[in-house]
Amino acid sequence: MGSVGNGWPRGGGEIGELLRHPAFDAIGLGPVESWPASLKHIAEMVLNSRQPKFVAWGPDLAFLYNDAYVPVFPERHPAALGKPFREVWADIWEQFSPIVARTLSGSPQLFKELLIPMRRDGRTEDTWFTFSYTPLRDDDGTIAGILCATLDVTDQVAAKRGEKLALDELRAKSEALAVVNRAGAAITVEPDVERLTQIVVDAGVTLTGAEFGAFFYNVDDGEGGSYMLYALSGVDRKNFEKFPMPRNTKVFAPTFDGEGIVRSDDILLDPRYGLNAPHSGMPKGHLPVRSYLAVPVKSRDGSVIGGLFFGHAEPGRFSQATEASLVSLAGQSAVAIDNIRLFRAAKLEIDQRRDMEDQLRKLNEMLEVRVAAEIADRQQAEAALQQAQKMESIGKLTGGVAHDFNNLLQVISGNLQLLGKDVAENGRAKERIANALVAVERGSRLASQLLAFGRRQPLEPKVVNIGRLVTGMDDMLRRALGEEIEVETIVSGGLWNTFADPVQIENALLNLAINSRDAMDGAGRLTIEVGNAFLDDSYSRTHPEVKAGQYVVLAVTDTGSGMTEEVKEQAFEPFFSTKPEGKGTGLGLSMVYGFVKQSGGHVKIYSQTGEGTTLKLYLPRSFRSEDRATASDTVPATGGTETILVAEDDEGVRATVIEMLSDLGYYVLKAKDAQSALTVIESGAHIDLLFTDVVMPGTLKSPELARLARARLPDIAVLYTSGYTEDSIVHGGRLDPGLELLSKPYTREDLARKIRHVLASRPQGGRGAADAARPNAKPSEPHHPETAAKPKLLLVEDDAFIRMDTAEILHDLGYDVIEAESGEQGADILDHTVVDIIVVDLGLPGMSGSAFAARAREALPSVGLVFATGGGDLPDSNHLSGSVLLTKPFNSAALDRAVKAALQPRL
Repeated sequence: MGSVGNGWPRGGGEIGELLRHPAFDAIGLGPVESWPASLKHIAEMVLNSRQPKFVAWGPDLAFLYNDAYVPVFPERHPAALGKPFREVWADIWEQFSPIVARTLSGSPQLFKELLIPMRRDGRTEDTWFTFSYTPLRDDDGTIAGILCATLDVTDQVAAKRGEKLALDELRAKSEALAVVNRAGAAITVEPDVERLTQIVVDAGVTLTGAEFGAFFYNVDDGEGGSYMLYALSGVDRKNFEKFPMPRNTKVFAPTFDGEGIVRSDDILLDPRYGLNAPHSGMPKGHLPVRSYLAVPVKSRDGSVIGGLFFGHAEPGRFSQATEASLVSLAGQSAVAIDNIRLFRAAKLEIDQRRDMEDQLRKLNEMLEVRVAAEIADRQQAEAALQQAQKMESIGKLTGGVAHDFNNLLQVISGNLQLLGKDVAENGRAKERIANALVAVERGSRLASQLLAFGRRQPLEPKVVNIGRLVTGMDDMLRRALGEEIEVETIVSGGLWNTFADPVQIENALLNLAINSRDAMDGAGRLTIEVGNAFLDDSYSRTHPEVKAGQYVVLAVTDTGSGMTEEVKEQAFEPFFSTKPEGKGTGLGLSMVYGFVKQSGGHVKIYSQTGEGTTLKLYLPRSFRSEDRATASDTVPATGGTETILVAEDDEGVRATVIEMLSDLGYYVLKAKDAQSALTVIESGAHIDLLFTDVVMPGTLKSPELARLARARLPDIAVLYTSGYTEDSIVHGGRLDPGLELLSKPYTREDLARKIRHVLASRPQGGRGAADAARPNAKPSEPHHPETAAKPKLLLVEDDAFIRMDTAEILHDLGYDVIEAESGEQGADILDHTVVDIIVVDLGLPGMSGSAFAARAREALPSVGLVFATGGGDLPDSNHLSGSVLLTKPFNSAALDRAVKAALQPRL
C-alpha cells in the first residue's frame, strides 16, 4: 500500500515530517510554501542526503538540518530546527563566526579534524569534526545562506592518539637492556634506551672511577646536531648541559668520525670550541674536567651511532685497562642499540603487515557485499527491461491491428449514416441502423483502447492542474460508483501542473475507479490523492524506463480484495482480466498504462491479497501556466460552401467521406495519396482546407504535404485524420503543436464540427480571401486576440535539473518555453515549429550546440541565439552572427539580459 504526501518536501525522514507540519515556521523565512525555489531545491537535497548536512538561510540564518545531522547535537534537537544559527551554536559562536562571515562573503571553507568542545550527556567534552562550508545563492544570484557538510571524526582522532600511546609503551618495553656487572660482564638486551644509557654510564663510572660519565646517542636534535646527553656524578648537570657536546666541539670530532679513542690529561679548551662551563676554581674556557676519555660506539655496519665520555677533576685517571673495558662496554651497548633498532623495524613491519591484511579483509568483505548488491540491482533492472520490451512488442502489434480496424469502422460508420438519410421514413430501418452504429461505437472504443495500450493514440496534451480536473469529476464518479462506495478526494497544496491530455486523464481515472468498484464488490472506500513527487536516480536504476525528475502523481486506493503477485505481473497486459467472462475486455488497465507511458510518465501498483490496492500514475511536471479550456466542441455541426481537398488512400473511406462532405454542402476535390494531392494543389485550384490521412503509401508523407501546401497556399487550413499515427505527427506521445486531428472512426457530426472549427481558426486574411471567392458566403467575424503573443523560446539543455530550473525562470520572465534535451530533438521540433529565440548549451552530447545552432539558422535565419556554457567562447561562424554568450552558473537577471540582447533585433 502506498500513499502520496501532502506537500513539500518529499521524504526527508523525521526532519521532513517536522517541516511539513502546519505549525512549523523558520525564523525569517516564514512557512515553507513561501520559500524561494532555490531554497526548496537545496533543502530537499539536504533532507534526503545520508551525510550530516545543514543549511543556514536568510537574514537570521535559519538553521535547517537533516536526520543524519541529529547525532551531532542530540541535546539541541528538535528545538534547533528553524532557529537562528547564532542562537543554536551560542556556546561556540566565537569560534565559528569568522568562518560563517568568510563563507557569506563568497569564500568556500574546508576544515579537517577541527577541535570543537561540545555539550553531550550533560557535560562538555572534546570532539573533532571535518567541515566544508559552501555559500548558497538565491534566485537572483545573491548569497543568501550557507551549506555545511560535516563529519564527526572524534573516533578516528582518538584511535590515532591511542595508537601513538600504545607504540610509545611498546617502545619502552621493547628497547634493549644492557646489563653491566661490576666485573665487566656482558650487557644484555634492555628495551629502554634511557635505561640502557644509564646502565652503560653507571658501569663506565664504576669501571673507570670517573667523577662523571656521559652517553651520546645519535638522534636528530633539529639544529644540525644529533645526540642525547646523560651526565652523572661529580658535576652539576645544568652546568654540564650548557656545554655543546659533541658534534659542535672539534676536540671530539675523531671519536664521532670513527677514527678512534680521544683522551687528554690536564686539557685547556679554546673558547671558540665551546661555551663557559662554570666550575669551582677553573678559568674561563676550561672543560669542567682535568682528564677525559671519549670512546666511539659503532653499529654492526661500522657506522658511528654515538659515544661514551668519562671525565675526572684529576689528571691521569684513565689507564689502558680502563680504555679496554670501556671499548668492550661500548661494543656491548652498540649491540644492544642495534637490537633495539632491529626489533623496532621488525615490529613496525609486522604491524604494517597486520594493518594491510586487516584492510584487505575488510575490502574483500565490502567488495562481496557490493558485488551481491550490484548483481541484485542488475537482475531487477533486466527483469524490468524485459517486461518493458514485451509490452512494447505487444503494443506495436495491437497498434497495427487498430489501424486497419479503424479504417473498416469508418467505412461502415459513414455508410450507415448516409443510409440513415435514405430511410428516414422507415422506422424499423432507422432502428436497425442505430443499433449498428452503437456496435460501431463499441468497436471504436475497443480500437481506442488498443491504441492507448500500444502508445499509438494521438494525444492532445495541455498544461493542466490535475487537482482541479479530479475535483470537477467528483459528482460523475459518485454517480458511476454508486452510493455504497465512499469517495474521498485529497489534493495537496502547492500542486504542480503537468502536460498531458486531460480527456485521457479523465478516462484513466474513470477506468481505475470502476476497477476498484468491482474489486470491492460495490461497497467500500475509494481514496483519490493528487500530489507532487520526485523520483530519484536510485529509483530510476531499478526502473530503467523511468527518468529521474519531478512528477505529479495521481493515486487511487481501494479497500478491495487486492492482487496476487501473479496478477500484478500481468495486470497491464491487453485482454488480461480476472473478471468473469463477459464482464470486461481486459483493456482498462492496459489503456491506462499506455496513455501514461506515451505521456512520458510511470505507473506503479502496490497491492496485497486482502489488503486492497493502490495504483499510482506519475505524470511529468510542467513549468508552464495552465492552458485555457478551448470551446471547439461547442462549434455547431453545420456544413459550408468552402472547397476541401481529401487525400485518402483507402478507397472505401475516401468515397464515404467525399459523400459526407458533399452532403454537408462543401465542394470536394479528391486524391488517392500525398503526391496526387500535391499535383492538385500545384494545379492552381482554389482550396480552403486540406483533409489528409496521416498514413498513406508513397515517399511523400502527409506532414511534408501540409508544409508544401502552406508554402503555395498560405491561407489553407489543414486537418489530419488517422486511425494510427505511427509518430509522424505525434512526438514524445504528444500531437505536434498547432496541428488538428480527427481520429477514425468519426461521425458525420464530428466531421462537420471539426471542419468548421479548423476553418474558423485560420488567420483573418485567409478567411477573408476565401469568403471573397464566394459571393454567397457570409462575412467572417473579426478576430480579436485576447492578449499579445508571448515570444516563443526553444531551450536545448541535456542536464535535466538545469533544464527544469531554467525553463521555470524563463516562464516567469514571460516567455513561451519549449524544452528539448538534445540537439537532435531540438532539430525535430524546428521542423514543424517556428520560434523567436533559442537558448542552447554548447556542450551537448551527440549534435553539438554550435552544430544545432547552425542548422537552426538555416531554417530560421532571423532567430535569436543564446549560447550557455561553463567556459569557452562563442562559436566562430558567419552563420551565427549576433549570438549572445551566457556563462554558467547564471542567475535570472543574467539570463533575462542575455535573452533580451539576442531578441533585440526582432523586437
